[in-house]
Amino acid sequence: MYVPRAFEVADPAWCHAIMRAQSFAIMVTADDAGLPFATHLPLLLDEARGPRGTLRGHVARANPHWRHLASGRPTLAVFAGAHAYVSPSWYATHPSVPTWNYVAVHASGRGHLVEEPVRVKALLADLVRVYESTGPAAWSLDSLPGEYLDGMQRGIVAFEIPIDRLEGKAKLSQNRDAVDRARVAEALAATDDPLARAVAALMAPAPDRPAPPGQ
Repeated sequence: MYVPRAFEVADPAWCHAIMRAQSFAIMVTADDAGLPFATHLPLLLDEARGPRGTLRGHVARANPHWRHLASGRPTLAVFAGAHAYVSPSWYATHPSVPTWNYVAVHASGRGHLVEEPVRVKALLADLVRVYESTGPAAWSLDSLPGEYLDGMQRGIVAFEIPIDRLEGKAKLSQNRDAVDRARVAEALAATDDPLARAVAALMAPAPDRPAPPGQ
């Protein structure tokens, strides 16, 4: 993606935090005709595997995306974080124009399928563990009858994508002076929009190195 130097975040830990916090991603791979094929899905990050981490997920067997992954074509996963409209009326400097502040991470690599039933079940268990609520009422994969779970597993295709390239972007008014940045953060924090308030919080620590959500 286009990342001006002022908005570039090269810290893998920052990128990984955004990927964990915004794990419902868009995965894009070229199809057989060379056209982009996209799937919206949750992706788990294994930070310990590979220098930039490895993505794990699954799609329905009826979804042809798994065939595109199996072909070894480059795949892009897009993790979109908090974003908000920025009004020029908030600036002290004029003339100015509207813009948009946001954070995003792009992770690229070549995927491969995970076909061993034990590893597929482990992926499903990890997905449930990450997204299911905690406590005595939390649902468990082990609550399913074995035959039913086996049938459901046959209806999906699991995959992994070792990350070859990791791009972080935090467009948080770093191209404005300190006064304008402070006014933007203050205006965003005062809105009723939770996304706008999240952007304001990201701007607070240091515009050139924002803290990830929840960190």
